[in-house]
Amino acid sequence: MTDTAMANPCETATPNRLNPPRVRSPKLVQGVQFAFFRRKSMRNWTKRHGHIFEINVPFFGRSVVVSDPALVRLVCTASAEQLINVQPNLGNLFGPGSVFGFDGCRHRDRRRLLSPAFHGQSLKNYQEVIEDETLRESANWPENKEFRILEPMSRITLNVILRTILGADGPELEELREIVPQWMTLGSLMAFVPALPFRTGRHSPWGKLDEFRKAFDRIVLTLIDKAEADPALGDRADVLASLLRSRRDDGTGMPRPDICDELLALIGAGHESTASALGWAFERLRRHPEVLAELVREVDQGGSDFRRATILESLRSRTVVDVIGRRVGAPSFDLGEWRIPRDHTVLVRIADLHENPEIFPHPERFDPYRFRGTKPPTSAWLPFGGGARRCLGADFAIAEWISCCGLCCRISGSRPMPPPMRSRISGELPTPRNSAAA
Repeated sequence: MTDTAMANPCETATPNRLNPPRVRSPKLVQGVQFAFFRRKSMRNWTKRHGHIFEINVPFFGRSVVVSDPALVRLVCTASAEQLINVQPNLGNLFGPGSVFGFDGCRHRDRRRLLSPAFHGQSLKNYQEVIEDETLRESANWPENKEFRILEPMSRITLNVILRTILGADGPELEELREIVPQWMTLGSLMAFVPALPFRTGRHSPWGKLDEFRKAFDRIVLTLIDKAEADPALGDRADVLASLLRSRRDDGTGMPRPDICDELLALIGAGHESTASALGWAFERLRRHPEVLAELVREVDQGGSDFRRATILESLRSRTVVDVIGRRVGAPSFDLGEWRIPRDHTVLVRIADLHENPEIFPHPERFDPYRFRGTKPPTSAWLPFGGGARRCLGADFAIAEWISCCGLCCRISGSRPMPPPMRSRISGELPTPRNSAAA
């Protein structure tokens, strides 16, 4: 193949055309590549077409994939009228009353309502919960023996999110600890699959999701009844209390079905992704003992700057959410020299951004020092997405990772390295194939 047949992956394709270059393979083939071999396929497509190209896949349809930093900035700063929520989206899984199901003013108002629970003083209030759950889980870890780390991280993050979202511990939370992991395992696989127009049996995936959802709503409605009868409701800092105290413009409270949808969204989205990121962080540390040793020294000295830099670098090098999507809501959306028609999907390829050597020199290296004493570039470091739909719990997640990593470093110290591992797609999230080891 000649040099002219291959595009320079660090350059956007020829800018004098209005339509991005298209991947020419059949739609079904592209869908299989996107769903099951996304990282490899995206790299090959980018190498062939450049940092903007169009694919055609089931469910999402014609989709423009972008990983040029300047174009990504345009996507993240677009107005809510230009780019709206991608379809299908996680609102299909969590319910139409969750923040994932909203656009425009409703989306902005819901984010404004939820935001205080994940910033400022609220984060300090949650610190004790994070430490308590980490210490409780780590008490069962074997000494001088490697073990799978993803499952313990999942238990820690689930318990933390249940306690911070619902504000209490008790029999209801015990039930949720059993229900939520099963629901997330199935739900993450079915999140973007449209429900069938006819009723399905109770043993079908949709039937099982319905059963899980009914059990979840029953438990949450019980917790709502208890919270409304709590004389200290006005002083509680948990999200459930915030939702119950909220009032709309007409003075009415949030409908109970919406509260159930929102709590499920926060628990589901805030649990699995955080656990996966923690699993990857420990996977990175096991392969870089010099970084682990520096972390242990810093923890012993009471610092946290290098720990924070390590988390930021782990999120760059092992991106949990590798693609975010929007849909063109205006008649068209101009993306640099390209014009994207209405109802086309725009996908930002985060993993390619994080591997761009012009932004992150030697991206193949795990180098926390690149973030020590500095902030990541806002339009190129996007583990939490960007723009109006950036993850609400980003600060909460980083605080949880810093606390959990610090305690684990203090407890575990240094251990022999595990064998090399690759990633796999668990639902929508890349996770360590062997659950990582510690």
